[in-house]
Amino acid sequence: MIIDFHTHLFPDALAERAQKKLLDSIDNLYTPAHDMKKSSLVSCMEKWGIDISVVQPVITKASQLTGTNEWAKSICDEHIISFGGIYPKSETWKADIDYVVSLGLKGLKFHPEYQNYVVDSPEMLPVYDYALSKGLILLFHAGFDPAYPPPFKSSPKQFRNIVRAMKGGHIVAAHLGGHAQWDDVEKYLVGENIFLDTSMGSRYYPREQLLRIIKDHGAEKILFASDSPWSNTKEEIDFFRELPISEEERELIFSGNAKRILGL
Repeated sequence: MIIDFHTHLFPDALAERAQKKLLDSIDNLYTPAHDMKKSSLVSCMEKWGIDISVVQPVITKASQLTGTNEWAKSICDEHIISFGGIYPKSETWKADIDYVVSLGLKGLKFHPEYQNYVVDSPEMLPVYDYALSKGLILLFHAGFDPAYPPPFKSSPKQFRNIVRAMKGGHIVAAHLGGHAQWDDVEKYLVGENIFLDTSMGSRYYPREQLLRIIKDHGAEKILFASDSPWSNTKEEIDFFRELPISEEERELIFSGNAKRILGL
């Protein structure tokens, strides 16, 4: 079984325009694997043998709260699980989290760059803590993003600050804990109570460092992910199938860990 824990979609009516805007913002650095419509993602899943994709929407304005979360709920089925989102700077964050919970969504996606906030800001810690207390999984973009110049608004050290301030729950740092910050992942995050997703791995992760992080952090805290459509999920699957790790570790990464924290 394969669960892709980090994918992106838009409503059909917005997908073409949204994808073009995102590609323009990064000078067409990536070649999308699909057009960001649900039907296209499902077609790729069927072709590549992916059982479940987890969609990660990003809310960049408070006004998007209701529409984005209702759409997220509407696309969920036996093969698609969508997280929800909140606007981090909203004064109604507690009610917003309760609303996401009422829709039955399993988590929240945060993107410090697109949402323009420092990930471990003191005012955000109660937000994370409350969301975790409601059983939501928190997934964060971590590290480099080609649309934004450094210094970046998240880092492995900042994620360590967050997890140590929380009382439990499931936190996921994308891009193996911090895109292009993997030395600091080893320094600050390995061994902490945090999941690392593997999105954008095949083209960027130093192979020996990736293997070291899996070994030292533990395969039970690694989640297979692609960041589709920005990365081709088939290439990511092939990359992880070829890694010299045990079949038990591979199964945990491909689906076992995701099934556990998603309650499947």
